Amino acid sequence: MPVRSERRADGIRVVTVDAPPVNALTVQGWFDLAAALDEASADAQTRVVVLRAEGRGFNAGVDIKEMQSTDGFAALVGANRGCFAAFKAVYECAVPVIGAVHGFCLGGGVGLVGNCDVVVASEDASFGVPEVKQGALGAATHMARLVPQHLMRTLYFTARTITAAELVQHGSVYAVVPREQLDETALELAADIADKDPRVIRAAKAALNGIDPVDVNKSYRFEQGFTFELNLLGVSDELRDGFVGRDR
Repeated sequence: MPVRSERRADGIRVVTVDAPPVNALTVQGWFDLAAALDEASADAQTRVVVLRAEGRGFNAGVDIKEMQSTDGFAALVGANRGCFAAFKAVYECAVPVIGAVHGFCLGGGVGLVGNCDVVVASEDASFGVPEVKQGALGAATHMARLVPQHLMRTLYFTARTITAAELVQHGSVYAVVPREQLDETALELAADIADKDPRVIRAAKAALNGIDPVDVNKSYRFEQGFTFELNLLGVSDELRDGFVGRDR
């Protein structure tokens, strides 16, 4: 299973993504991740979630190889729906979600992290939305929660990445630590949250979402509409074929 979920005795639930080689999730993988977070949200014993990953990096987005090896648009539609479900599950989780990021955090990874309540990262972590290189759009909604508007646009148009150390300056990453201290740091922060009255914390999460100035679900779906247009025009397929070809 590419997604594991374990609730500890102290109420901290650790959700781990482990989909070698780069944690690029298949359609089913995105829905599995959404289900794990929905389960955490519905569990009254869960006080806080730590979302982490094994392997070389946190998340490399959707599995483009799966998309290009599937006839028609079923994989494209599935990936879009799966990403939407997973991002939504992070944002709407009834308890705070802490993203523990190491290595690369790309595309769908930014979608997850941008919707987290708190982000901690290792010194080697970098964040980016390379969608324009694969003929897609998406996660600008979530990158805009990590950096100011003009920087988000620059990163989006150029497909460049930004380091965790740079994000600390914008206040979107809470702490940057050596890789070997990442899980410990995330769990220490989670324990601090788990120590509070869960009734208050759940109310606080609902209140903060309620005063959020951006409807992240609606704005991300708006972005996805342009991705479908680019696919119907054949642009996305051409660029994804090039990406898969380079990886052979």
